[in-house]
Amino acid sequence: MKALPLAPSLLPPRSNRHPGLMRWYLSTWLTAALVALPVLSVFYLALFPKENIWPHLVDTVLPVYVWTTLQLLLGVGTLAVFLGVATAGLVTLCQFPGRRIFEWALLLPFAVPAYVIAYIYTDLLEYAGPLQGLLRELFGWHSARDYWFPEIRSLGGAILMLALVLYPYVYLLARASFLEQSNSLRDASRMLGCSGWTSFLRITLPIARPAIAVGLALVSMETLNDFGTVDFFAVKSLSAGIYDTWLNMGNLGGAAQIASLMMIFVVMLISLERIARARQKQYHGSDRFQALNTIRLRGWKAAAAFSLCGAPVLFGFLLPVIVLAGYASDHLDQLWQQDFLSYASHSFSLSVMAALCTIAIALLLAYSKRLHQKRSLQHAANLSSLGYAMPGAVLAIGVIIPLAAFDNAVDQWLSSHFGISTGLLLSGTTFAIVFAYSVRFLAVSTGAIDSSLSKVTPSMDMAARSLGHNPMQTLLRVHLPLIRGGILTAGLVVFVDCMKELPATLILRPFNYDTLATFVYQYASDEMLEECALAALLIVLVGVIPVILLSRTITATRQQKVS
Repeated sequence: MKALPLAPSLLPPRSNRHPGLMRWYLSTWLTAALVALPVLSVFYLALFPKENIWPHLVDTVLPVYVWTTLQLLLGVGTLAVFLGVATAGLVTLCQFPGRRIFEWALLLPFAVPAYVIAYIYTDLLEYAGPLQGLLRELFGWHSARDYWFPEIRSLGGAILMLALVLYPYVYLLARASFLEQSNSLRDASRMLGCSGWTSFLRITLPIARPAIAVGLALVSMETLNDFGTVDFFAVKSLSAGIYDTWLNMGNLGGAAQIASLMMIFVVMLISLERIARARQKQYHGSDRFQALNTIRLRGWKAAAAFSLCGAPVLFGFLLPVIVLAGYASDHLDQLWQQDFLSYASHSFSLSVMAALCTIAIALLLAYSKRLHQKRSLQHAANLSSLGYAMPGAVLAIGVIIPLAAFDNAVDQWLSSHFGISTGLLLSGTTFAIVFAYSVRFLAVSTGAIDSSLSKVTPSMDMAARSLGHNPMQTLLRVHLPLIRGGILTAGLVVFVDCMKELPATLILRPFNYDTLATFVYQYASDEMLEECALAALLIVLVGVIPVILLSRTITATRQQKVS
């Protein structure tokens, strides 16, 4: 009996294709178009504003916004790369006391929102804070004129705060790259006379450059997205400029123009990241799954490694959590107050809805690509991932424009035909927030689910089809149980990201509607950190869960042995 050739696609012959397949294809493109709508809306309003104040912005505040943003990006990027690469190299390639703890502890600052850590250190380091008070008491100083102390609420302070919570992006990717590298390359460099440090600089670090470039791009995009820190520190960045132009100056068109400029920054960052890793192909060596050779550090070198790895954990996570726990212990009665419960309920419900939406959309995109295997669907998936590169303030503008246009059109039609005024149906509601969350974090879910689905062998689809299952039945009965881990991971990460999201929530929330993030922002901005410490601590503790999962996933990729 003649063997049949393997089908290059999961699709049956064109004449036998299930009619539902085309619905998957069309649904994918419709979803991608809806997700991309906020981006297109921002550029449309920027090009056709009702009142063009672009010349005024260029002549007054825009140069300050751009220059400050460039300094912020450079400072945060430099410090984050240094901390991320140095700590990743130490815990991956060296042995010293505490290394196993630092492997996962260095990811903990990931769980702390930048605006929370900014509020905490301002409370600790300002003139009336405990540190300066202690210094005045010890040295007999009576006023600020008697000594100099760095100003925390400044551009430098914002750079430090952001770098402390964003360096895990670089650490995460650099460590994964170091774990994947071959022992033979480093051994060959050592045989040629390179010291351990020289081998790291000439061999290990250049190989990891693409991963570091991706981490730096993510750090830069999160820096652009930040609003709480720059607003509290009075740093005139583009993100703060959008908020000021829209809500304080009342000009949405001007805010859209600044937002478009931010999008150009994002495109430049992505382009630079891709240039940095262009024409670099890496392949695993034959010793990819052998234990990784490490160097044991002793004496002052071990102490220096411990101190370097311990500093970001101490200042980026332990100290803020200790301060928040101390403040929160005096306000535990908030747990039973109706306002606090409503803020927590809003945060959890919005985050759960957004997580479920992103999972559903990601399943649609990933499974459609699996069914059709067309390049056009890959373009649709890339289009739907644009939201992750959009800062929250930009996304808020992009969401409110089409929703407000829809509300106005419906209200006008019903008023003219039936004399009924509907008011705001979508904009100014929780739907707008969930839509913004879904657009912004869809790329996270898509990546996790697509990766899990790609590991399911095509023979499973063929077997299900031979048993008479249509595509939806195959997805529900075969694929979902197999990719359950990827779905849970995607949902958990999106949930935590939504809990921390501030700029979009602050702009899109309904009147008199607060989440834990906006509650913390409002009270901490008014120098009332103690009253919102419990809410801030809850946000941080929720964020610890995916951090631990990420650390276990990375560490399990390779064993290490001491040389």
